[in-house]
Amino acid sequence: MHVVAVCEPGAVQARDAPPLVLLPGGGGATSASWYAQAAELGRRRRVYAVDLIGAPGRSTADGGRALRTVADLGDWLDALWDGLGITSADLGGHSYGAWIALHHALRAPGRVRRLFLLDPTGCFAGFRAAYLLRALPTLLRPTPRRVRAFLEWETGGAALDPDWLRLQEAAAGFPAARPVTGPRPAPKALRALDVPVLLFVAANSRTHDTYAVTARAREALREVETVVLPDVSHHGLPLAAPCELGRRLTEFLS
Repeated sequence: MHVVAVCEPGAVQARDAPPLVLLPGGGGATSASWYAQAAELGRRRRVYAVDLIGAPGRSTADGGRALRTVADLGDWLDALWDGLGITSADLGGHSYGAWIALHHALRAPGRVRRLFLLDPTGCFAGFRAAYLLRALPTLLRPTPRRVRAFLEWETGGAALDPDWLRLQEAAAGFPAARPVTGPRPAPKALRALDVPVLLFVAANSRTHDTYAVTARAREALREVETVVLPDVSHHGLPLAAPCELGRRLTEFLS
């Protein structure tokens, strides 16, 4: 496995800075998707942005062993943290990465101090049917053209960072493994989670019902703060996030 991005507060205090682990979304996203946030977060945190196992990027399973279950993902994150010398850390993820982060917090709450979820999928509500239909061609036979068309549709034609878009298109040819999937976490498990949670949702997301996500999260979690980010879609995050994201996240992690 490889940690592909590390952002340190400074040489003097880097060793003592609280660690923050960031997980990207699926569908071709990599640790590079956090670049707009990592610099600010790195002022006070030792930030580790990680590529997901089996997805585009540099993270690889030991011996080529495929991850097949949620428990396998948890074992991978435990091994990653052990390799980095991290006993406990703040943890955050976007989309599918948020789903992984939530499951890990449920599995190993002693290792997660705070948890933030950025427009999480599969955690509190299902996908919209229209989103799945639009995404299907990019899942079955991804090509740069299909990836671009899908992202332009979901973001409502918003201006996309050209370097990020080229990276997404390049990922279409990456021999990615089938992602680990599963049901939403059980309400009983969510209610038992004793970790502060900050939930961001995109107001313009076409992935799911934004307000159903926030309502169900407030019903399910004991300690959660929800923030609706205006004028941004699911796939516009975390790159084109409004300043509100950075401000609220910095406050939460402080």
